[in-house]
Amino acid sequence: MANFDFDQAEGLRRMLAGPKPRIVTFLSATAEDDKGAMLVNLGASLARAGNDVLIVDACMQEYGVAQRLGVDRGVSLLQVARQECGLNEVIHQVPQGFGVASMKRGVGALRPSADELRRLAKSFDVLVKQTGIVIVDGEFGADDSFPVPIMDSSEIVVQVSTSAASITAAYSLIKRLSQQLGRRPFGILVTGASETEAKVVYDNMCSAASRYLAVNLTSMGSVPADEYLHRAARLGRAVVDAFPLAGASVAFRQLAGRFALAGMPQLGRTGGNTRFGS
Repeated sequence: MANFDFDQAEGLRRMLAGPKPRIVTFLSATAEDDKGAMLVNLGASLARAGNDVLIVDACMQEYGVAQRLGVDRGVSLLQVARQECGLNEVIHQVPQGFGVASMKRGVGALRPSADELRRLAKSFDVLVKQTGIVIVDGEFGADDSFPVPIMDSSEIVVQVSTSAASITAAYSLIKRLSQQLGRRPFGILVTGASETEAKVVYDNMCSAASRYLAVNLTSMGSVPADEYLHRAARLGRAVVDAFPLAGASVAFRQLAGRFALAGMPQLGRTGGNTRFGS
C-alpha cells in the first residue's frame, strides 16, 4: 500500500521547490564582438515575446555582454559571495528589455578562495531561481571548467561562423567540453550566414562530432549577416526594435521562439541530431 504521508510530503516539497530554472550557456568560436551582439538581440527578442530574461556575464577574459552594455562597473555575484553587497544590487535592467548581472568583477575576481567559490555557486543558484530564462555569456576556462557547477548541466550552445578558423575552434571547444562533461548533446548556432551556408557548416560539424567524438549536435538555427545589426548597435538598440523587418530581426524572432518553447529538448540532458532549423 502506498505511503500517503510520504507521497503528500514529497508532493508538497516539489510544489514549494517550483520549476527548475532554465539556464542556457553560450560559448563562442567567433570574433570577439559577435557573441555580445547575438546575446543582446536574442535577449531583446525573448523579452519582447513576454519572457522574463536575465543575461549573466560570466566572462573574465573575453569581451562580455555587461561591458558591451556599459553595466560592468556595478557589483558582481562574487561580491555577494564575499558578503559585500546584497543579491538585489546585482541585476541591472537595460533598455533592451532584460536584466544583466556580472558573475565576477573587480579586484581579486580572478583569485576567489574555495569557500568563496562555494558561496558564489549558491548565490548564482538563488539568482537563477528568480528568473524565467537565464542566458549565460560564458567561457570554458583554460582549466576546462565553468565558474559554477550548475553550468555543467545547463543547456550549452556553441556559436560558430562560416570561416574555417571558427569551425576549427568550435570543434576543438566541443571536444574539450565532451572530454570534461562526458557524452552529451550540444547546440550549434551559426551566425553571419545564410540558411544554406549555415546548413553546410552544421552538417559538416555534426558528421565530424558524431564520427570522431560520439557526440550529438543539435541545430539551433542561424542568423544572417545584416548591416541593420550594426546600425541598431550604433543606436544602442536591438535590431528587432529598431529595424523589425530586417532579415536579422526575423531570424532572432525565430530563434527566440525556438528557445522559449517549453518542450524544447534540454541540451544538457537529452537529445540527438535534429534536422537543421527544425
